[in-house]
Amino acid sequence: MNRIFTLILVLISTLVEAQIQIKVVDAGSRQPIEMVRANSNGTYLATSNTAGEIKISSAEKMLIVFNVEGYEQVTREINPGKLSIITLTKEIINLSEITVSAFESERPLLEQSAAIAVVSEQDFNRFNETSIVNSFNTKPGIRIEERAPASYRISIRGSSLRAPFGVRNVKVYWNEVPFTSPDGTTALNLLDLSNIKNAEVIKGPSGSIYGAGNGGVVNLYSPASPNGGRVSADFMAGDFGMTRYRLGVSQQVGNGGFEASYVSQKADGYREHSAMDRQVFQLGGFFSISDKQELRTQLLISDLNYQIPGALNADQLAEVPTKARSGSVNQNSSISQQSVFASIGHLYRFTSTIKNSTTLYLNTNDFENPFILDYKKELGFGFGGRTKFTFDGKLAGRDIRIIAGGEYQISLTDAQNFGNVNGVADTVRFADKLRATQGFAFQQAEWDLMENFMLTFALSENFSSLEIDRQIDASGGTTGLQTRKFDPIVVPRFALNYQFNDYSGIYGSISSGFSPPTIDEVRTNEGSLNLDLEAEKGLNYELGYRRGKGKLNLDLTAFYFKLDQTITTYTNPQGVVLFRNAGSTDQKGIEAAIDYALIRNEIAFVRDLKIGTAFTGNYFTFNDYQKGDNDFSGNDLTGVSPNTLVTRLDLRTSPGFYLNLTHQYVDEIPLNDANSVYQDAYNLVNMRFGWAKSFAGKWELEAFAGADNLLDESYSLGNDLNPFGGRYYQPAPIRNWYGGVKVAFVY
Repeated sequence: MNRIFTLILVLISTLVEAQIQIKVVDAGSRQPIEMVRANSNGTYLATSNTAGEIKISSAEKMLIVFNVEGYEQVTREINPGKLSIITLTKEIINLSEITVSAFESERPLLEQSAAIAVVSEQDFNRFNETSIVNSFNTKPGIRIEERAPASYRISIRGSSLRAPFGVRNVKVYWNEVPFTSPDGTTALNLLDLSNIKNAEVIKGPSGSIYGAGNGGVVNLYSPASPNGGRVSADFMAGDFGMTRYRLGVSQQVGNGGFEASYVSQKADGYREHSAMDRQVFQLGGFFSISDKQELRTQLLISDLNYQIPGALNADQLAEVPTKARSGSVNQNSSISQQSVFASIGHLYRFTSTIKNSTTLYLNTNDFENPFILDYKKELGFGFGGRTKFTFDGKLAGRDIRIIAGGEYQISLTDAQNFGNVNGVADTVRFADKLRATQGFAFQQAEWDLMENFMLTFALSENFSSLEIDRQIDASGGTTGLQTRKFDPIVVPRFALNYQFNDYSGIYGSISSGFSPPTIDEVRTNEGSLNLDLEAEKGLNYELGYRRGKGKLNLDLTAFYFKLDQTITTYTNPQGVVLFRNAGSTDQKGIEAAIDYALIRNEIAFVRDLKIGTAFTGNYFTFNDYQKGDNDFSGNDLTGVSPNTLVTRLDLRTSPGFYLNLTHQYVDEIPLNDANSVYQDAYNLVNMRFGWAKSFAGKWELEAFAGADNLLDESYSLGNDLNPFGGRYYQPAPIRNWYGGVKVAFVY
């Protein structure tokens, strides 16, 4: 009998030793945390119960990753046979803990010497997820307009003055690859929101590292970072015939893996002739070759079609705001664009202090644009790359970081312009072969003069050119090659950063910038070539203060930007948008962002209750602007709201219910250089509510609904500036509702 009892005890002891026992608790309250997922080498193991307990059958020690929403991920090596206590720390929202990669230097936001706005996946998910507009517009100093579905215009500190359509005067990167073409245009609408996981927006001239663009830089990120396996599906529907669905898969393979997604979005549109249809496929890969090398790949295939209803005058707006401009329907005013964008990135760590990151890309673009006055066809191909070396060392016993690299881009386009007969291309009017090149070298040094005082000096050397080889000119004009080479330009930046303590600090900077005219500004729709347009040149002075401690974040900025050779737009009697240099502008502004967590308690019914506000004050004027007999000097800058205020409220509960409310006030906007026509001020309220929960550690479910323009305001989200015939207005949708579901299976 004693032998039997001994055998049983040995068996029980063996079973206990062959089991990993874990308890997961909150680092602050020491309370157990449920629904914590445990993974090892990409394989799902178990999920904690209500007591925070996890049991795993294993006689070997394991390296386990613990993650749950609201807490920072933790990786620990766990031995069997005894209870292991794992403490998780709540995700911090403090500015001192947010790391950004602006100016090619990965540092906490508190240590960055520039005005930078971070747009996270949580910001995207506060709205309907059909576009980037609402989420970016919650940040001070940034305004994205959508004149028609999928027709974006970005303004950073008023930089959209010269953009009648599209994205200009702003440099955009996607996964560290230039997404802005060397001709200065950016097809941002080729991206679905799901192709962006987070974004960093640098406000103001950033040419010392990023080249051309006085408005600023938008860095978009969606790198493949698979953790285990995940399959997901989303579906959403809303007013005006809107439907969107997404299928995604993520699979870890060893220390790397891949992520793939397909998104289809369609809408009939609020206005007549404003339908859109976009389909996007993305495939990203990450491969850890060794401790020294990493390889990343991206493939983006986009097929975009959207109609252009056109602008209305005041009488048409008052009569039937949903009506398209006369001629838009008959001439099928629209854009059809198919694009392939592929990139490969390589990171190599030579030593613990020296590394290199290089990315190369190529893209193809098939573009058709029937318009009321003409019909454009373009077939383009482009390629380029960017490389940087980073060295972390010492100078006079103090830390110094030196960054040096370069960027080069080239695009080749066959462009033809036809007559438009009832939406069909007719006789060719003119045809060109276009070539645009842009390149620059950059250097930057960041030196800690003292423990809490950092000095930054950066410099870039830039060159660019446009070649227009006219093959056909049906009007009998000159054919042949014409070239515009812009003078090489050196762009410096000087900045200081001083930290009072671990959670607050100030910074100041002086930076110059430049922005040459784009190919669409030099080569206009009616066939004329304006090769005399000069590059805009600007000088920016900036001072900022940041504080991030506990539940409060505060970010304040004041700036003064002086812009010379300002490029402005006007429309001739035929409705063709033309461009001209218009003297100089003075741009003074203040930006403020305040976020406060009223409640943050992962074990209470109300887990999060946060409020935030963002104020933008843009007090911009023409300094020297003479147009014919009219002197517009001293007038407010066209298309810029002097005051914008955004207020947010976010609620999250333990059962999974959530609520997001956003209010945006936009002051009146001058619509012409004479300041004789304004868009009225308006208040925009958006709401999203829903329920999200995980089950058994493997299933993730979410159901949501919401409303845009809850107050049913009449406004334009993007106006035409200085138009012929008073056609200023692009009416935005009235109150509209949407709803959807998301399902994911984790394995």
